[in-house]
Amino acid sequence: MEEITVFLIIIAVLIFLGITEYSLHVKNLKSIPIRIHVNGTRGKSSVTRLIAAGLREGGIRTFAKTTGSLPRMIVHDGTEYPIFRQSRPNIIEQLRIISFAAHNSAEALVIECMALQPYLQSLSELRFIRSTHGVITNARRDHLDVMGPEERDVALSLLGTTPCNAILFTAEQDYPELFQNACDDRMSTLITTGDEEIALIKEEEMEKFDYIEHKENVALALSVCEHMGIDRDTALRGMQKNTPDIGAMSNAILRFFGREIVFVNGFAANDPESTEVIWEMALDQYRDVERKIMVINSRIDRPERSRQLGQSLISWPRADRYILIGSGSYFLIKNAVKSGIDSRLFINAEGLITEDIFEEIISHCKKTSMIMGIGNIAGPGLELVRYFKNRAEAF
Repeated sequence: MEEITVFLIIIAVLIFLGITEYSLHVKNLKSIPIRIHVNGTRGKSSVTRLIAAGLREGGIRTFAKTTGSLPRMIVHDGTEYPIFRQSRPNIIEQLRIISFAAHNSAEALVIECMALQPYLQSLSELRFIRSTHGVITNARRDHLDVMGPEERDVALSLLGTTPCNAILFTAEQDYPELFQNACDDRMSTLITTGDEEIALIKEEEMEKFDYIEHKENVALALSVCEHMGIDRDTALRGMQKNTPDIGAMSNAILRFFGREIVFVNGFAANDPESTEVIWEMALDQYRDVERKIMVINSRIDRPERSRQLGQSLISWPRADRYILIGSGSYFLIKNAVKSGIDSRLFINAEGLITEDIFEEIISHCKKTSMIMGIGNIAGPGLELVRYFKNRAEAF
């Protein structure tokens, strides 16, 4: 009987602590007038940073948190700090970020969704963020093992972060009915950034970015900032000062013992559709080089992604060599060769240290070469980006 009493007391204490903690969290939320929750398949980190930069330039005390290549907290003056984790990523981390922003008098918080499971995406919005403005960049064929099996299912999963009685911004144009239905269900307004808004972004405006940014991301971020009362020129000026995520697409030019090598960091675009677009962009920009090499960073815990990339390679413009790094590249090679790509074009550098990967890549370069990394930024992908960056004449 005494054991039951002690057990009930413990349960009661835990319930009380839980209620107290959540009440404090709600208080923190209410102290931040603008809360922008950014979700989507591609471009989440970029759009989070762009929106925050535009709001800061407009005089709003803005904090931002990204989970891109490396998790970062960006404070009101643009300074970045790493987010330390004792174990694997957990969405409870968002509560700590909100508390930090609230205790530092944030007027706005732009926070990237870090959940993949559909029910956790919904939980993040409805219980943790309770955003005043939601953003869904796009919905593409990625993480199908979690959000699939089809692209439409991915859109439905992402729509779990649709805010209640608020505004949802998106640049996704393929599923207008799904987006409108989600907004109607949660009594929110839908604002879509389409081709017309993207076309308003001029090439000379994009040239002022120090890295390769996408017009779609800029147009979407501008739509959000303009809704906040920040005029276009001011918001765009702030965005052009933006420090990109380390995984953002960028080029490094390296001259190495008589060879001129361009390294294109495309690791962050890991769904087939986005990867094909940037591969074709790189080929068009460097069409005159003698050799074109694709470095693919695979992850053994993402076999579905490797399978998709392997099957897609056959329909893309062919590379002269495919160098495989990371882990689990077997899934990619198997599907690529089955699709019709000559197995002799694949070089397996899986498990090599960064210096040896670099030497392997160099050994396949001609006098002029373009190397592009795709697949995943984590692990050897990020290390390779740094390796090239630290040895480049221009980046």
